[in-house]
Amino acid sequence: MSNNKVSIKKNNDGLAEVLRALQQEEVIAYPTEAVFGLGCDPDSEKAVNALLALKQRPWQKGLILIAASYEQLKPYVDDSALSDLQRETIFSCWPGPVTWVIPARIDTPHWLTGDFDSLAVRVSDHPLVQQLCLQYGKPVVSTSANLSGLEPCRTEEEVRTQFGPSLPVLLGKVGGRLKPSEIRDALTGKQFRQG
Repeated sequence: MSNNKVSIKKNNDGLAEVLRALQQEEVIAYPTEAVFGLGCDPDSEKAVNALLALKQRPWQKGLILIAASYEQLKPYVDDSALSDLQRETIFSCWPGPVTWVIPARIDTPHWLTGDFDSLAVRVSDHPLVQQLCLQYGKPVVSTSANLSGLEPCRTEEEVRTQFGPSLPVLLGKVGGRLKPSEIRDALTGKQFRQG
């Protein structure tokens, strides 16, 4: 069996292992535009709770979903709350490093939105994130891969040091960005975090 895992990692950078882990409601790590992210299946409360415990993050803060396309995000956001101009502004930044806070659908799980009636979402331009979300068929949760008080991981080795050898990791390099994604409110344009 360990030969199979070595073969998977060698052949596709751990994608098959990471996809299996997502299906089994486990937490994964993967490279994004600036840092490694921790992620899981957004529809699994068990997986999200495991991610929050690992990250030592309160659920009330809400989470970010990262996707390959806006279509993947539509089951979670209230597209009807956006004007054509707001939608056009969002799409002009995607795929890319801007996260937009969009009103959530009424049935979006509370473990994603936290204390809010909105959800932070991004369509990534990182090729491995695109591949991961396309292969999985939906977005994944995205939060920086770091334990409380430590710097976010930028390499697989840093992920292994902080989280141990058993965490499934999609192998690859982070993009060239030095700062995390910018976060903006889709309705007002207000900037929550500078990118």
